[in-house]
Amino acid sequence: MVWIAAYHYYRIFLSWQGAYKPGSGEQAGLYLPTNELFNDAYRYADWLLTVPLLLAELVLVLGLSRALTNNLLFKLITAAVLMLALGYPGEISQDNATRWLWGTLSTIPFVYILYVLWVELGKVLPSQPERVRILTRNMRLLLLGSWGFYPIAYLIPTLGLGEAFGIVGLQVGYSLADILAKPVYGFLLYAIAREKTLADNPRFDEERFGKAISA
Repeated sequence: MVWIAAYHYYRIFLSWQGAYKPGSGEQAGLYLPTNELFNDAYRYADWLLTVPLLLAELVLVLGLSRALTNNLLFKLITAAVLMLALGYPGEISQDNATRWLWGTLSTIPFVYILYVLWVELGKVLPSQPERVRILTRNMRLLLLGSWGFYPIAYLIPTLGLGEAFGIVGLQVGYSLADILAKPVYGFLLYAIAREKTLADNPRFDEERFGKAISA
């Protein structure tokens, strides 16, 4: 997943470089649009791959029954794909009303994802070790907080703050949300996996520590 994100961010960087160039003379210090269009499809291609993976990892790391795991994965992945597919037409539209329409439609599966994570997944958390419950709660809050940046950034171009502010604010907002939703999320995921391993094998740390000493 890291390589997927790295590749698409590299493509986004190259597309941005091609779409905007430093001005000269009286326009020195400004970045001006070129004849090339900035391609936001790279970001959506990245999300289409990484967002379902992020949700799937949260379910898989908990080690639930196969039936429950498959049920949750189907619901979360389907909702994630719908959320992104519905948001994209508004992303590429220059019309504010169109952007609001598709943004609103995209919010419906987003709310459903939150329902699955808080209500349906919440029903099985009491059977998890205490540390796993705490870390999973923190991860859900991180997901809510980081994903909350996306609709705000999505709507910045419609707020009448100027074309330049709208373009830059959109990209900065998306990038900040991605930093929280991927690297920080990954650290929490690792912590949950480690706690699950310790819960299933309490001697894991002791055995590993003993091998390190003997080495």
